Amino acid sequence: MAPEVETQSFGEGRPFDERMAELFRTARTIAVVGLSSSRGRASYGVAQYLQEAGYRIIPVNPNETEVLGEKAYATLEEVREKVDIVNVFRRSEFVPEVADAAIRIGARALWLQEGVVHQEAAAKARDAGLFVVMDRCSLKEHLRLLRP
Repeated sequence: MAPEVETQSFGEGRPFDERMAELFRTARTIAVVGLSSSRGRASYGVAQYLQEAGYRIIPVNPNETEVLGEKAYATLEEVREKVDIVNVFRRSEFVPEVADAAIRIGARALWLQEGVVHQEAAAKARDAGLFVVMDRCSLKEHLRLLRP
C-alpha cells in the first residue's frame, strides 16, 4: 500500500480516498512540475489525460517553453494564476524545494507521483495546510475514483 500523508485542513476525519475524490472534483488548475514535451515521458501522458479530463494544466519546467499547448514556466512562483494541485514529476531529492514553493503560492494540494517520496517535505506541506498525496499516480487515482 502506498504511503498516505494525512492532513488536518482538507476533509478531516474522512477516508483518504474520499478526500482525493473531492480534490479531483473541486480542483480546476494543476501545475505539473517536471512536465516534459516528450510524448514518451510519464509526465506528458498523465498531464495530457488530466487536460482531457477538463483540468487546466500549467507546465513547470525551465527546459520547456510550451507543453500541451500551454506556456511553460521555469518555477511555480512565476505562475500568476491560482493553482489547486502541484503535481510533482521530479526525483525525491527535489521535493523539499517544490513543497516550499507550493506553500508559498498557496496551492491547495501537493501530489507526489509514483516513486516520489519525501516524508519531511510532505509533513511540512501538510503542516502548512496542504492536502498531500505521495507515491501515487494522479491518472490512475482519477480513473479509479471518478471514472466508472
